[in-house]
Amino acid sequence: MTDLVTTTATSSKWFQHYVTSFDLEKFMHLITSRFLSLLFLTLLFFVINLVGKFILRRSFKRYLVPKSGPSNRLQTISMLTMNLFHYTILFFWIYALLSTLGVPVGTLIAGAGIFSLALGLGAQGFVSDLVTGISILMEQQLDVGDVVQIGTIEGTVTSIGLRTTQVTSADGTLNFIPNRNITIVSNRSRNNMHALVNIPIAPTTPVEKLPAIIKEVNEKLLPQHPSVIGEPAITGVVTLPPNELVFQVALTCKSGSQFALQASFLTAYLKAIRQAGIQLPTHASMPASK
Repeated sequence: MTDLVTTTATSSKWFQHYVTSFDLEKFMHLITSRFLSLLFLTLLFFVINLVGKFILRRSFKRYLVPKSGPSNRLQTISMLTMNLFHYTILFFWIYALLSTLGVPVGTLIAGAGIFSLALGLGAQGFVSDLVTGISILMEQQLDVGDVVQIGTIEGTVTSIGLRTTQVTSADGTLNFIPNRNITIVSNRSRNNMHALVNIPIAPTTPVEKLPAIIKEVNEKLLPQHPSVIGEPAITGVVTLPPNELVFQVALTCKSGSQFALQASFLTAYLKAIRQAGIQLPTHASMPASK
C-alpha cells in the first residue's frame, strides 16, 4: 500500500513538472517548422517529377524517335523509363519525409527483424512482377501496340509497367495483368498471319468450277488490298468438324488485317459463285485465322 502511494505521488509530481515546463511557443514553432519542411519537400519533389518527365518525353520525342515514325519498341522503353523515374522519385520523397520527421529510416531498415521478414514476404509478389517484367522486355516478348493473347485474354498491349501489363480487348475492356502471371505469350504482331477463307459447299457442288471463279475474284480484289502478301493459295476441299465440307482458300497477310480480309474475300467469293449459277448450302462456317 505504501509503495502504491509513493508511485502515485511520484507520477503526480512528474506530471506537474511536465505541465509547468511545457513551452507552448516552442512546441508551436516545432510544429510549424516541420510542417513547412514537409510542404517544401513535397513541392520540391513535385517539381522534380514534372521537370524530369518533361525532359524524358522531350528526349524520346526529339532525339530517340526515328524518322520513319515512333516504333512500338521505343514507345515501350519510353513508358518503362517514365514508370521507373516515377517510382524512384516516390521512394526518395517518402525517405525525405520520414527523415524530416526524425524517423531513423536507416536503423529501421537495418534492424527491423520480424517486420523486415514480414515485409519481405509481402513484397515477394512485387519482386516477382519486377523480375518478370524485366525478362519480358529483355527478351522482347511484348511491345506497346502488339496484338497478343496472354492466357485467356486477347487484345492490344497499351502499357507495360514494372508491375503490370495492360491489354485492351476488342470490346474496349482494359485488362491489368500482373507480370508474374504472364507465363505464355502469343504475339500476333511479329510475323505474317494466315487467313483461311472457308466457302461452304455441298457434296453435289461442282468443285472443279470453283478455282477459276476464285482466281477471277482474286485478280479484282488483290490490287485493293496491299496487306495481302503473295498470291492466295487454293487449298481445295477440306472437311471441318462436324463433317462440314468447305472449299478453302489461304491468304498470307500482314498482322492485324486478317479478319477484315476474311470478311471481304468470303463475301466476294460467295457473290461470284452464286452469279455463276452454283448453289451453295444455306449455312456458313466461321472463317478461321492463325
